[in-house]
Amino acid sequence: MYEDFYSQGLEKAKQKDFTGAIEVFNQALQQNPYWDELYCQRGLAYFDTGAIHQAVSDYTKAIELNSQYPEAYYGRALARLTLKNLPGSLSDVEKAISLKPNSAAAYNLRAVINRKQGRIHDAITNFKQAAQLYLKQKEKENCRHCLERLQQLQPKPQRPINQLEKRPKTPIISEKYYFHQLLDKAESADTRQAMEDLNWILKADPQDAKAYCCRGVVYCKLGKYQEAITDFNQSLRLDFQDAIVYRNRGKARSMFGDRQGAIADFNQALQIEPEDPMTYIARGNAYRVMGDYLKAIDDYNQALQRNTDNPHTYYNRGMTYTCIEEMQLACDDYQKAASIFCEQEDWDNYQLVIDSLENITTSTAQKTKATAELLRQRLLRMVGGYWEIAERLIEQAKYDYPGMPEPWYIEKVVHDLERNRGL
Repeated sequence: MYEDFYSQGLEKAKQKDFTGAIEVFNQALQQNPYWDELYCQRGLAYFDTGAIHQAVSDYTKAIELNSQYPEAYYGRALARLTLKNLPGSLSDVEKAISLKPNSAAAYNLRAVINRKQGRIHDAITNFKQAAQLYLKQKEKENCRHCLERLQQLQPKPQRPINQLEKRPKTPIISEKYYFHQLLDKAESADTRQAMEDLNWILKADPQDAKAYCCRGVVYCKLGKYQEAITDFNQSLRLDFQDAIVYRNRGKARSMFGDRQGAIADFNQALQIEPEDPMTYIARGNAYRVMGDYLKAIDDYNQALQRNTDNPHTYYNRGMTYTCIEEMQLACDDYQKAASIFCEQEDWDNYQLVIDSLENITTSTAQKTKATAELLRQRLLRMVGGYWEIAERLIEQAKYDYPGMPEPWYIEKVVHDLERNRGL
């Protein structure tokens, strides 16, 4: 009977009625919950409806039932890539290739992951392998797509420099543009060069308030917070009343443990520039360290209203949610931060967020497992120790409410028994 449901589900999926396919697959799984291919096909249907987390769950179940199932690994790799989980996606697609070495789609997917990770040489190698396999399998269109991607990644020949070309004259720049040049230099990765340049500027003009501000930023990057505060103070004494000075001095004061002084600086910065999302993030961080989590979350929300694309805001808000045990909200924020860091190819921060996400996911899973075990023990006591009776009640609940997680059914049966007994 379940084979008929399975065939119906495949037909519905072929007609792109993915919701209908999922419903039929649910009926098949009620009759045979140990069929790996059923979970894999339902996972594919979930993926096509955009329910990516459910797809990952089904692919994982298929792999638990059959650890040598290449299509399940490939499907989960594709779903994890959609969730921006590049390490997990790469691990799955490599397992798929080890089980099915002639899978052109798997090599193509690994090439895409390599490209997103910045591993261009590996991406080129895998696109070549995918193209060869597609050609051998007479899938010319897919082969052409691989070759196009391959060509995009090949290094372009450099245009020879015309020695007779004259450099354009340096344009006269405004004072505002000059400050932003200094600030870009201060925030660059090359702090040594930035420090040398700023020291030279201040030697030539000891009254350059903007240079003091920028050198303070460099000192902050170097962890020299006392020197940074000295430079920010000098910038303010020279009457450079800018939000950047107060915001960065607030960060330095916070690192010294002067939380209230830091908050005062952030407040002053917001009076000057009330729409600056960076100051809201900085003040939110200070509130979080002080243990004032609700104020911190409010500041991160304010920052996101002004800039929805800053991954640091999501990451910091996620950390704050973990402090108040709002784990699902924390997971959502970490996932959003990871997605943006991935798009920006900021791999250090991306890995940091993925590690944080894994830590709380593991912790949450352990709590869920413990809760489920307590519910099982409670149910066992309610049926007089006869687990056969409990299993029949759970199976009935699964029949009445298909597609729910296992702990839900146990909790449902416990609730119904308590209600019927007037407890």
